Amino acid sequence: MSAAPTMTSDLTARAEAARKQLDEHTREIVQWHFDPQTGCPFWLEYAEKLSWDPRKEVNCYDDLDKFDGFQDEWLRGGPVRRWVPKGIVGKPIYVFETGGSTGVPKSRINSDDFRIDYEMFSETLNDASFPIGADWLMLGPSGPRRLRLAVEHLAQHRGGIAFGVDMDPRWVVKLLKKGRVNEMHEYKDHVVDQGLTILKAHPNVQCMFTTPKLLEAICERVSLAKVGIKGVFCGGTQMTPQFHRFAREELLEGKVEFVPTYGNTLMGLACHKPFDPADNYDIIYHPPCPRAMVEVVNFDDEKTIVDYGEWGRARLTTLTKEFFMPRFLERDEVKRTPPCEKYPWDGCANVRPFSGFQNKVVEGVY
Repeated sequence: MSAAPTMTSDLTARAEAARKQLDEHTREIVQWHFDPQTGCPFWLEYAEKLSWDPRKEVNCYDDLDKFDGFQDEWLRGGPVRRWVPKGIVGKPIYVFETGGSTGVPKSRINSDDFRIDYEMFSETLNDASFPIGADWLMLGPSGPRRLRLAVEHLAQHRGGIAFGVDMDPRWVVKLLKKGRVNEMHEYKDHVVDQGLTILKAHPNVQCMFTTPKLLEAICERVSLAKVGIKGVFCGGTQMTPQFHRFAREELLEGKVEFVPTYGNTLMGLACHKPFDPADNYDIIYHPPCPRAMVEVVNFDDEKTIVDYGEWGRARLTTLTKEFFMPRFLERDEVKRTPPCEKYPWDGCANVRPFSGFQNKVVEGVY
């Protein structure tokens, strides 16, 4: 068993304050989603089948353990309007999908959540590496995912314009499953070619989002530092400590800021702990508390959180007025990490696909 980390008195106090805020936020969100005037049809119907009242019995974050785990299948298929809270009826509604690599894609409704998430993320970016007023290249999954609109909003929020490239990772997965590797590489080259065209034609593009595999592919063709990129925000499953070091030192030549993130349609965006060589290139993420939490639970007991430094499965909880998702087991496994100065709540490190699945998930271009 790993010992609890030693924290300064200041960090301990801030961690306690963050936990108090999380408890208060949890109460507010549960009240909202289970109030007949503001809740969504799914949770109001769910409550009718319970022998207890969430509005009376959920008084803190830990009380969410009273719910059974959120089921993957609830988000697959329709009617999607059962997830729209009555409290936001009349606002424009988006629907975003997950990758679809494990069957029918999961769907999540959004109105303002993606904007709020990325405005919060914007506050963590260094203006020297992601300049205000600079334009962006979004070189990643588009289509039904929220990522394109989210990065576009991030650019606009920071006074820039986002250039996008169409990319369909589901097609890449299909090619890989059929063994059509050459066609997959042709498609990847097609995507990278479009990105290079934008970089060469628009000198004010100084910031970029992409995935690890596409970052490596584009850096084989051009020095991003030489074409004016100052910061790269990168997300994807194939993000190991080895790739982290490779990206910083080789791909980006130590000249371009590298910001790894962990996010998905269901949770939002977890920010990276500021780079510290003492972490040995571990990629450490902290969720956007109190709007979402990531906990690391025992592989065989989803109610038990593992010790610091131990590996387990990622358990997500999303707490916004648009979407309530308590205790969802993600398809990732991670290492639990302690609070840090910038984020005084637990984090998780070195996300990788969950090894307990019988069938290997094809990740494609991530």
